[in-house]
Amino acid sequence: MDWNRFFEPYSQTVDELKVKLRYLRVQYQQNGQSSPVEFVTGRVKTRASIEEKIVRRHLHEDRLALDLQDIAGLRVMTKYIDDIYTVVEALRQRTDFTIIEERDYVMNAKPSGYRSYHMVIEYPVQLYSGEQKVLAEIQIRTLAMNFWATIDQDLRYKHSDGLSEALQQQLTDISEQTFALEQELSEMKSHG
Repeated sequence: MDWNRFFEPYSQTVDELKVKLRYLRVQYQQNGQSSPVEFVTGRVKTRASIEEKIVRRHLHEDRLALDLQDIAGLRVMTKYIDDIYTVVEALRQRTDFTIIEERDYVMNAKPSGYRSYHMVIEYPVQLYSGEQKVLAEIQIRTLAMNFWATIDQDLRYKHSDGLSEALQQQLTDISEQTFALEQELSEMKSHG
């Protein structure tokens, strides 16, 4: 497989979407409104990560563009929980991509305690050879949710043999406590 050619449309997709999603923040500010977007990041999954998934999930190279929805990934950070849904609604109004799937892990946390709102989109990227539709995943989450997910991922990486039940439970409990705190802060914002 020619990996450089394979990654080109994904890199372009991430670059273009980062610019477009970051501009949401500017538009709110220009309208004198508080922006629900704190910042936007993006990345293209590494070749090593893709190859690991090919082996673990028994994927065929010819179907990677369909079977891996997060080769191109973007993350939109917000301060407050309700800002997540403001961003989701703004993304639903866009006509420059098509939303394929939505998963609300904010109100329906994963058993691990992970929280985030995921959207899988189909983005039409313009290449010299013509238009190519690329799947990308957009995750919308609060800064606190991102902090928790970063720590969770770090601990899971350090304990490659698996986390103890006690540590897993502790992480889930911390996620619940953090979410309760975030709900309080969101209430303060709406009453302030």
